[in-house]
Amino acid sequence: MEWLKDDERLDYLLAEDLRIIQSPSVFSFSLDAVLLSRFVSVPKNKGKIVDLCSGNGVIPLFLSARTKADITGVELQERLYDMAMRSVRYNKLEEQIQMIQGDVKEIPSQLGVEQYDVVTCNPPYFLAHELSDKNVSEHYAIARHEIYLTLDEAIESASRLLKQGGKAAFVHRPGRLLDIVTSMRKYRLEPKRIRFVYPKFGKEANTLLIEGIKDGKPDLKILPPLYVYDDHNQYTKEVSEILYGEKQ
Repeated sequence: MEWLKDDERLDYLLAEDLRIIQSPSVFSFSLDAVLLSRFVSVPKNKGKIVDLCSGNGVIPLFLSARTKADITGVELQERLYDMAMRSVRYNKLEEQIQMIQGDVKEIPSQLGVEQYDVVTCNPPYFLAHELSDKNVSEHYAIARHEIYLTLDEAIESASRLLKQGGKAAFVHRPGRLLDIVTSMRKYRLEPKRIRFVYPKFGKEANTLLIEGIKDGKPDLKILPPLYVYDDHNQYTKEVSEILYGEKQ
């Protein structure tokens, strides 16, 4: 197939009726990206959205099913940017989604400061020195570890991109909650909504979703917990609907 290179495959985004190019050796999106794309508040018709650390473009694709706003995805790695571009073209979404290959730290100067209504970001979760598996691919290492981008830098860029009153949403690990809140407030992003995601009932949370408003007033809401699996190790009803659509 002319759309694919090397070991790439074309996967379904079932709930959105879209396809996405993925590669087991380069990048495959995780549930975290799906949850962030559903958690973030987006305008229905008009507006401008930026997704930082886009990888293969999965969050822009997911968001395109929720909004008619213009979406810009930013990805540092050329291979992932190329995969994202081909996925956008395959789904005929070029008029809505623009992909840019660039450094998140520099992107506000390139795209414009305080020009955007919403920023999403699924940043690298792990500190650079936590890269213990030397056999992991360079693509995965950069996506998962703070080699080229720290959490603080990602939050600063998000804030610079946002208009006053704009919203920024991040997905991360609960262990970094205080770091996230500290950085958000440092860069004028007031945390407004938090949701913890648990692998199943009785387990510790392993994912954190957080949304803030630029120059917003303090008023934090802790949303109900989200459980991924039930007691039979099947997706819960809420997660199943997110992944497969409302009819499941």
